[in-house]
Amino acid sequence: MLEPIGLQHRAAPLPPRVSREAVISLLALACLWEILSHFATSIGVPQLAIPSLAKIAESLTHITFIDLAVTLLRVLAALTVSFVLGIGLAVLFYHSKTADRYFTPVIRLLMAVPVISWILFAVLWFRSVEFRILFVLVVTCGPIFLVDMLDSMRGTSKELRDMMQSFRPSGWQFFFKLMLPASLPSIMTSLKINLSLAIRVVTIAELVGAVTGIGHQLAIAEELFSVADVFAWTLALVAALFLLEALLGRVETRVLRWRP
Repeated sequence: MLEPIGLQHRAAPLPPRVSREAVISLLALACLWEILSHFATSIGVPQLAIPSLAKIAESLTHITFIDLAVTLLRVLAALTVSFVLGIGLAVLFYHSKTADRYFTPVIRLLMAVPVISWILFAVLWFRSVEFRILFVLVVTCGPIFLVDMLDSMRGTSKELRDMMQSFRPSGWQFFFKLMLPASLPSIMTSLKINLSLAIRVVTIAELVGAVTGIGHQLAIAEELFSVADVFAWTLALVAALFLLEALLGRVETRVLRWRP
């Protein structure tokens, strides 16, 4: 017997699958790389510049979990702080036109500053390495949360806002019952953008003064002229990013299950 439409259970989302074309492309790229590694000297490229897949695989066995975990923890901590600050400022700007007019140009200016400049500022301003990394990530990711959340709140239907106001909700009820659910698609998009951005930025920030993390290991590999180690750590970072994106995709499917 069929259940009523409103009571039907949603099927659990299937795990993402890698397409056949993607597998073929990656295998072809690996084969091309292996061929180039054997003919590097004949085309005028130093042998160490194009390590073989075997050497990269050997370097992968030397990957330390603690450095990978430290980098990911830095990313997650920075995203959490950026999210809280971004959402809080977005709510302030939404309710205060004066704050919006005065501070929005400053936010736009911060977004235009290159990441390398923020890293140099952090080195000159702060002694703590961890605070330097947190500062660079927050000042890079926070404005994205703020702008996306503010645009989403302003784009919420006026009819919905007027209907909600007719029930005379408190400020917290208005935000959590209407604005936050209406902004969830934009929030999830911002999370995906900032996750990819933070993964790339944190390695650069770790190059300056950090004694742990993937960026520090990349600096060591550069000092040793070990291209295989650079590839190994890069692959580990990319794999971690893909895993986090897959987890975020599951969360997005869950919280936005009302969408067709």
